[in-house]
Amino acid sequence: MTTNGPRRTDAKARLRALTSDITALILDRNLLPGDPLPTEQELMAELGVGRNSLREAVKVLQALGIIDTRHGFGMFVAENTLSALHDSLSFRGQMSLRHRGHEAGELVDVRQALEVGLIGQAIGAVTEEHLLALEAAVVRMEQSAVEGDMFTDADRDFHRVLFEPLNNTLLTNLLGVFWEVYHSIHDVIGQAEPDKPTLLETAAAHRVILEAVRAKDIDQARVLLGEHFQGIRQLLARMHAEAK
Repeated sequence: MTTNGPRRTDAKARLRALTSDITALILDRNLLPGDPLPTEQELMAELGVGRNSLREAVKVLQALGIIDTRHGFGMFVAENTLSALHDSLSFRGQMSLRHRGHEAGELVDVRQALEVGLIGQAIGAVTEEHLLALEAAVVRMEQSAVEGDMFTDADRDFHRVLFEPLNNTLLTNLLGVFWEVYHSIHDVIGQAEPDKPTLLETAAAHRVILEAVRAKDIDQARVLLGEHFQGIRQLLARMHAEAK
């Protein structure tokens, strides 16, 4: 009879407890992003653990984006990049595309709920500087559409700037995840580049969203953003149908 199962479970439990102790230490000492942690020797003594156990826990916390280690300088509280969340959600979304795209569809649902739900606050905080940046992004889309060129970067910039007034790093990160998944959808299903009329329609759709924001018409902006996600839903539906 083997005892590998229980031993592995115990080891995982100890690792979880140690990572919890380290995060508690960070919170108890009110350490901020960029602040140094105690040295490895100090942590070993304070937490009562060996070097190997501590380093294993630090690796876990690095992967979670909580701790940053700098060779020759030590350990620090990681900056608020939320890169671990970005990588995890992006991976899950891309993996789901190999399995009928269910999680990718859920990500679209979340993004739509966020954008439609928060556009009112974004409009309330928008400044003339934001409006100028949005106008510049739309102009880039329109110029590219006339030439029959894709305008992925301008589209990404438009949605980033649209919610920039909220100063919400998590929302910005989630929007970045969406773009990773969006491009993966095109790669997986072999979607051809949109034709010129489609590009012109997409650019025009962004123009009317901008005009609603400029007019501070929250209800109209919500309707337009809700409609904006139909294209990606159609791609997912097509992929799902072809997988049957």
